[in-house]
Order: sequence, then C-alpha cells, then structure tokens
Amino acid sequence: MTAEERADLKAKIEEQIEETKVKIEEFEELSKPIAPDISLGRITRMDAINNKSVAEAALRTAKRKLGKLQHALAKIDSPDFGTCTVCKRPIQPKRIMLMPESSRCVRCASR
Repeated sequence: MTAEERADLKAKIEEQIEETKVKIEEFEELSKPIAPDISLGRITRMDAINNKSVAEAALRTAKRKLGKLQHALAKIDSPDFGTCTVCKRPIQPKRIMLMPESSRCVRCASR
C-alpha cells in the first residue's frame, strides 16, 4: 500500500468514525426507556418496545464498529496493517477501502 493510499484510507476511517459516533448518539436516543405513564395504545406500546429493541441492537453493532475503526486507525501505520489476522496473507485493497475495520481476508471472514 502506497503512502497516498494510506493517507486516503486514514481520512476515510476518520470520516467513518465521526459518522459512527453520530449514529451512536441517535441510537442511544432511540433506545431510551419507554415511560409507563405515556399514553399509548396497547399495540403502539408494543411497537415502541419492539423499536427500542431494534435500536439497542443497532447501538451495539455501531459501538462494535467504532471500536474496530479506532483500532484500525491506531494500527494503520504499522507494517502488518492490511494483513489477515488468521492466514497472514494480504487483505485485498478493495476490501480494506470498503471495510477498513476488517482484520480478515474475505476467505477467512467467510469461514
């Protein structure tokens, strides 16, 4: 990977980190408890509870992604960046550009 490619990737990772932080704030707002004194119909309350569960799952996923992105950003200048953690082969540059948080090649990730 060239220095220019690394710089582009670093900028992309930083951008994705900021976007993910915004998403986390939104999901935290959506996953707040539903007060029992709010007058909702029975079906509407069930929908609200279901939507809260979906938002909580999305929040967990976003937090996990943020951690991986921060790890990738910290490791981007190391010589083993872009190397699969399982098979030790290089990860395809297109995969890294698409999913910079990836630590495995397509083959190992699909196993």
